[in-house]
Amino acid sequence: LYISVSFSLGFYSTLLLTQTPEHILTQTKDKTEILCELKKEHTGVYWYRWSQERQHFEFLVFSNTLGKATYGTNVSQDRFSVHEARSQSSYSLHISHLHPSDSGTYYCSVSQSSQLLLGSGTQLRVVDALPLPPKTTQTSVSRKPVPWITKSKAASRTG
Repeated sequence: LYISVSFSLGFYSTLLLTQTPEHILTQTKDKTEILCELKKEHTGVYWYRWSQERQHFEFLVFSNTLGKATYGTNVSQDRFSVHEARSQSSYSLHISHLHPSDSGTYYCSVSQSSQLLLGSGTQLRVVDALPLPPKTTQTSVSRKPVPWITKSKAASRTG
């Protein structure tokens, strides 16, 4: 029973709000944008960040339907802003001058009949340098495939 309830709740929330994209990989000092589309009446949108490092949800900003923003503690208003589009049916969170500490999973959220509904989450990873695409020359040098060195292992070793 518990599983079916949580599943239907998750399904219910995706009908009400759609969050895109799922993953963002970007560089320090860059800027990024996360979109949240809403399908129902609401009073405004909350944005949260889940920090894997600190193991907690951090409230970032609430933007009401009039466009007034309320910020969480220590959240820089210069770097974080919410933009409203298409007559209050979609909101985007803009973050500028990105820093590796901005990495985490971002959630948009609305309050619906006394419960908070979360979006599907956007995993943001901010790195000092973007990984280079794998060199194709290496594969042509050794013709014999070595089974235990897979591309994914080689990629994860550098990251």
